[in-house]
Amino acid sequence: MSEDKHTTAARTATLILDGQSYEFPVLEGSEGEKAIDISALRSKTGHITLDHGYGNTGSCQSNISFVDGERGILRYRGYDIEELVEKSSFIETAMLLIFGRLPTATELDGFRNMLREQELLHEDLLHHFDGFPSSGEPMAILSAVINSLGSYHPDLYNITNQDEFTRAVAKVISKVRTIAAFAYRKSQGLPFIYPNPNKNYCANFLHMMFSVPYRLYEPPLGAVRALSLFLIVHADHEQNCSCSTVRMVGSSEANLFASVSAGVCALWGRLHGGANAAVVQQLQHLVDNKVNIKDYLEKVKKRELRLMGFGHRVYKNFDPRARVLKEAAHNLLQNMGQDDPLIHVAQELEDAALNDDFFQERKLYPNVDFYSGIILRTLGIPVQMFPVMFAIGRMPGWIAHWYEEFQGPAKIHRPRQVYTGPTRRPYVHIEDRAGQ
Repeated sequence: MSEDKHTTAARTATLILDGQSYEFPVLEGSEGEKAIDISALRSKTGHITLDHGYGNTGSCQSNISFVDGERGILRYRGYDIEELVEKSSFIETAMLLIFGRLPTATELDGFRNMLREQELLHEDLLHHFDGFPSSGEPMAILSAVINSLGSYHPDLYNITNQDEFTRAVAKVISKVRTIAAFAYRKSQGLPFIYPNPNKNYCANFLHMMFSVPYRLYEPPLGAVRALSLFLIVHADHEQNCSCSTVRMVGSSEANLFASVSAGVCALWGRLHGGANAAVVQQLQHLVDNKVNIKDYLEKVKKRELRLMGFGHRVYKNFDPRARVLKEAAHNLLQNMGQDDPLIHVAQELEDAALNDDFFQERKLYPNVDFYSGIILRTLGIPVQMFPVMFAIGRMPGWIAHWYEEFQGPAKIHRPRQVYTGPTRRPYVHIEDRAGQ
């Protein structure tokens, strides 16, 4: 992967600093995005750049996913997300992201068999769940158990060939849903339900979540497909917070289990993987209190309230994932014969916002979180599990980026800073510190 980045450096950019000129190469990616390579900036000039939140900083060259926020485009390895959602499955999409191409039928069957072989957890690992209270956060359990998983497979701490990598991938992709389902069962005080090798990836997860002894859960019509679709649209999204975390941790040559466990922790935040839960809570508030949508938006415009599920750091157009999930939410509710009041309020909120100059001028469109929570809610997934579902979906992307970093030149990530603290000062003995 790492040797073919499809970039050219036909031009240079000139920086004039204190009357002296410095030349830096201009790179152009395969989709036309341009970057100034400042790798030698500090060594040439003694200066660094300051970019709060890394909004204008490229940390790597990558072949995995492409986002064009101005045109509302998301592609995995060159394939439009809309086409993958229509024609692919989650496991097929995961293989595309991780291994670089769509699998053949034989390859797909072989990998699915590997997932079946790896779906069980070591029985000793089950005791790890006992260390958490029943009220323990599922994301905390997920991160801790994934990290501990490596202890049961020490032969995969140092990957040396493709076969070892494929085995590690199968373990993580398969076991993450078992861990997630067990974390939920722990929070509900319910017995663990073991995976069923006769069910596909998504149906098996729902089985582990909702079956009880002697009464197996059969997912309603459309539920398995809706879950697969949800996981596909969350599978990767360029250098976001959690993905960058996985790459940074991996750059220290940390193993795959530790690196994706760190990604879970990064995803946990309410501005990242917790955003769809905030959207559902917002919609529920509007329904329960019969809030007038126009009045609500006026308070948003006055910055008295924050409108969750609108706007994106990258997209300045409609988030393509939101379009996909909106249609999927409607289809799922129809297939299950449900009429969720939240989707009606969501539609009313979207229509009002998109017809308001305030939101149009600021290019605030619905994002991936706006409808994803309604899908999870319809599937019976509780709100505290929403970030966990995001993590299951994002796992293929994290693994792909970890491996891309692993294959590249070994260089630990180490951002610089602009120090703004006190300058050198003498040490003050404790008896002389009163009144400082």
